[in-house]
Amino acid sequence: MRYFSDFSVLKTSMVILLLLLIVGQKPVQANSLSFSHIDEQIKIHEGLTGVLVLEKGEEALLARAWLADNAQYSIEVQYFIWSTDNIGILATEALLRAAKRGVKVRVIVDDLLIDAPDKTLLALDLHPNVSIKVYNPQHSVGTPVQKRILNVVTDFRGVNQRMHDKTFIVDGKVAITGGRNMADEYFDYNHEYNFRDRDILVLGNVAEKMVWSFDRFWLSKLSVTVDELFDGLGILQKNVSVNDAEVQKIYQELHDYAQSPDNFEPEVREAIENVPVAFQELTKEVIWTDARFISDAPGKNNRRFSLGGGGITTAELAALVEKSVHRIVIQSPYLVLSEKAKALFRRALKRGVSIQISTNSLASTDNIQAFSGYKNQRKKLLDMGLQIFEYKPNPVIQEQLLHRYDDIKKTRPIFALHAKTMIIDSEIVYIGTYNLDPRSENLNTEVGVIVRNKQVAKKVEQSIQTDMGPANSWNALYDKPDSFASSGKQWRVFFWQFMPIKPLL
Repeated sequence: MRYFSDFSVLKTSMVILLLLLIVGQKPVQANSLSFSHIDEQIKIHEGLTGVLVLEKGEEALLARAWLADNAQYSIEVQYFIWSTDNIGILATEALLRAAKRGVKVRVIVDDLLIDAPDKTLLALDLHPNVSIKVYNPQHSVGTPVQKRILNVVTDFRGVNQRMHDKTFIVDGKVAITGGRNMADEYFDYNHEYNFRDRDILVLGNVAEKMVWSFDRFWLSKLSVTVDELFDGLGILQKNVSVNDAEVQKIYQELHDYAQSPDNFEPEVREAIENVPVAFQELTKEVIWTDARFISDAPGKNNRRFSLGGGGITTAELAALVEKSVHRIVIQSPYLVLSEKAKALFRRALKRGVSIQISTNSLASTDNIQAFSGYKNQRKKLLDMGLQIFEYKPNPVIQEQLLHRYDDIKKTRPIFALHAKTMIIDSEIVYIGTYNLDPRSENLNTEVGVIVRNKQVAKKVEQSIQTDMGPANSWNALYDKPDSFASSGKQWRVFFWQFMPIKPLL
């Protein structure tokens, strides 16, 4: 959980601030959605799961904000990235407010991209209702440089095995999972670079299964409490402490930043009044159906030295592909197929299954290394019969997704895919964290929801078909999309094409 240290305020952050603090600024309206209504719906639809696909960053942020401010008993949060921007600060403050009113908050964050000040992380963990664990801490928290180097030398697979899970669970009955991390760019508020992403909100049956998965990670030896990581003596572990005055100062700074009226612009205030009602309208689209949650075990698999091994999510998604009859539609920001994955798709193509894949172009991608792996095999994938569409950095759909904030629309930030979705025969849809690459296949733990419902599947498929259209994507077979990228990106990807890094992509 990274922390914004200088408290600078960007104009873009105003709307983020509003959405994360709505209910904290005023009481919930009597006629707005309540957890008692959610309980009633869960009881009526016993054995089923309520699902709502969150296509827009605004919707995804709105849902998280309402849930955090209305939690009664518990919040479990599991993320790969928790950024230092306003999303990270304000999400942290929202959880702290929930803890102050008695909600038990548990957080698991992967160690790789944490850069929180040590004392801030420790201070948050010291709150009586907050517990923070760090997954596989070999890079950042409590780890000095000399220890990091030693970890890479002695446990190369271990330092590359990350927790890619993204779950947000409230009171064990409502949850969100999908592609979004806690950072501006995942919610369409970054002026320079935003992700086209997708989450799914679930109520009832699947949410309960997600708690079970969270507990499995919480109890794993790979998840280590913050105080343990800062308890060390000697040169291989940091020794950090924080006194009561420092703890209270950190809490107060968070609250002051979140509550300062100077951080609100006039156009934001109206939205504060409307959010509870807006979320109620959003939840009217919930569909009760058959769904299940899939997740990897902590550690992914029992391999210790090689970089292979597969996992539960890999096997589950492969089984869906094996049962396909007519069409597979996939959206993945990174496309690097292992030999097993290529064989899987060849079998499907041989059965007459059409396979369409929406992925990033060189011009839109945020990961040159991953793109180099894709470029090395792109011609072979097209020759196999895969239909591949590469996302444009300024797609027409961007106008629709950023409709609510004119200043961001004017700057035309680069757009890139980050959604991880697969639809089978327009009947089954997977939404989760799994990228179509060796890292998701073998190294990173992944999660997701599989929904068996034609209405949901067709709606998501239609969204991806729009993304693959000529206004939003280039056809990899005909359009020569690399030519639209900068020369700098083209030279960098050329360099990485010669590096032996495919298993790590």
